[in-house]
Amino acid sequence: MSDSAVAARTVLDQVCINTVRTLAMDAVERATSGHPGTPMALAPLGYVLWTRHLRHSPADPTWPGRDRFVLSCGHASMLLYSLLHLSGYDLSLDDLMAFRQWESRTPGHPEHGMTPGVETTTGPLGQGFGNAVGMALAAAHLGAIFNRPRHRVVDQRVYVLLSDGDLMEGISHEVASLAGHLRLGNLVALFDDNGITIDGPTSLSCSDDVARRFEAYGWHVQRVADGNDLDAIDRALDAAKAEQGRPSFIIVRTHIGYGSPNKQDTAAAHGSPLGEEEVRLAKRGLGWPYDKPFTVPAEALAEWRRCVPRGQSLQAEWDAAVAAYADAEPEAAAELRRRLGGRLPDGWEQTLPTFGASDGPMATRTASGKVLNAVASAIPELLGGSADLAGSNDTLVKGAPDLGPNHLGGRNVYFGIREHGMASVMNGMALHGGVIPYGGTFLVFSDYMRPAIRLAAMMGLRVIYVFTHDSIGLGEDGPTHQPVETLTALRAIPNLTVIRPGDAAETVQAWRVALRGHGPVALVLTRQKVPTLDRTILADAEGLVRGAYVLADPEDGPPEVILLASGSELALVVDAGRRLSSMSVRVRVVSVPSLELFRAQPEEYRRQVLPPAARARLAVEAADMTPWHPWVGDGGEVLGMASFGKSAPSQRLFSEFGLTPEVVVDRVRRLIGT
Repeated sequence: MSDSAVAARTVLDQVCINTVRTLAMDAVERATSGHPGTPMALAPLGYVLWTRHLRHSPADPTWPGRDRFVLSCGHASMLLYSLLHLSGYDLSLDDLMAFRQWESRTPGHPEHGMTPGVETTTGPLGQGFGNAVGMALAAAHLGAIFNRPRHRVVDQRVYVLLSDGDLMEGISHEVASLAGHLRLGNLVALFDDNGITIDGPTSLSCSDDVARRFEAYGWHVQRVADGNDLDAIDRALDAAKAEQGRPSFIIVRTHIGYGSPNKQDTAAAHGSPLGEEEVRLAKRGLGWPYDKPFTVPAEALAEWRRCVPRGQSLQAEWDAAVAAYADAEPEAAAELRRRLGGRLPDGWEQTLPTFGASDGPMATRTASGKVLNAVASAIPELLGGSADLAGSNDTLVKGAPDLGPNHLGGRNVYFGIREHGMASVMNGMALHGGVIPYGGTFLVFSDYMRPAIRLAAMMGLRVIYVFTHDSIGLGEDGPTHQPVETLTALRAIPNLTVIRPGDAAETVQAWRVALRGHGPVALVLTRQKVPTLDRTILADAEGLVRGAYVLADPEDGPPEVILLASGSELALVVDAGRRLSSMSVRVRVVSVPSLELFRAQPEEYRRQVLPPAARARLAVEAADMTPWHPWVGDGGEVLGMASFGKSAPSQRLFSEFGLTPEVVVDRVRRLIGT
């Protein structure tokens, strides 16, 4: 290339980069809120990555063969929105002008499903990093199963952009350690090393040697000394792609608010508009000749839009490779299409086991493990494990290989004692597609997972949480492990379905609901054995799919008392109901394994299950009582926990805390005045 051509190329590159910077400044200024500094700093990195390295197709954002790009530092959303608009995704300039406004497609932090090309919802720092590890794990797992020496149809990379804040959050340790252990060579993390947080320089709170930290995790580490050096960025990305045996970590030294004469390299450029005068000065300093906000020069747009035919060409190549693969491996190709399409195999429900009274008492965690193992052969995309509690959670698929650095095609995932990381990785696995992730731990430790569970609920992801040791019933481990308030916390998350089955038969139905894909589902299971109810006398457990159902009814007229319960307390109210019936009290027993599913039913069905004419209602659950008050009404009562538990055998605990059939009978008799 001639000197004049090089000079012209350099000028065009700078116009393309400065277009990103000015769009970020203008959008934040118009919204009067937002984060302009990081997009201004990272515009060169975004330009090189998106135009030269990232395999993506703006015309088809869901192309399965694409690389994934995750903006973990979601506050820098205007960087992503600018990249999407300029490279040709269905995101208009008007959308950018509506940044942070009601029902716009450019919310303050990126939201999956809201904006074409946004791979995941980010904002809480560190979550995107965990998602990226999950995406890379899912891709590596599918590649290990489906790729052949001459046919590499699952070969995408995952790029994640990280900030200082992402790396300060504890989840970054969890997921970086896991990714390094698994040697995920398809993962590239780009660290925006600008040395600034909201409070000021990072030196106020942090003196880590980040490079040595990631080397210790087993990552391939590089440095780019100048975030404006396009050639250095280009070389680092080439080297990262060449590294197949380790995840790559690229430290890019940048200047937050680059170009702002008074706010560059200061916290003032982080989380608020620069101000009209500072924007004017910054544009002048960048050599930007346009006064009108949201100006996109024609030459910059033309250069950026070359991503469209490039993406179409990459997609056509992939389509041809998939066609050749289908010719050579028709069964494998059909199976890959099914998994990526999210369709369950035909006949999978026929593999579900059945349980009856003859099976005897059984912990619902044990029943869950039996269900998992029964359906695992029919649903090979079920992929998961636990946070170092596989034996306690019953989450191992017996006879299946373990997933590890030398066998990424395995099925049993050892997430380690990393509950938060596990949940975030599961989100990434679900977002990638082709797998149905599940992960287990004790219910009380779901508190560690809550940020990731919340995001799974926002995105409607098909992830399954196996939470065991669900109440004071776990016994001697004591109040530190007895989750008396945790059910209420989980039930407060919109779009999360919490299911607490009462026996083995209901546990089967709980898995049926979870596998059908109703968004994230939390299975809440006992450690202790509970009776397997006699379904020849009591109603069939299939009623669980509606959240609540009539388990038993009086034989001699409409019910005057309704007993409601979930989980291990279901057998307790069945016993109490029999005792009350012998006292000529007409009792209906209602199993309520899922308040969320029941709330979603038509009002007519809810009134059938809980007829208003009944004289009294009593709900029983060994947990915080708050969620039950709307269901028992003004004249009803709730029997539950109003304190932390104690360390003792489970039966002693239930007795001491008044969760017994005798107490239920006494409470009902007092309610109805007998």
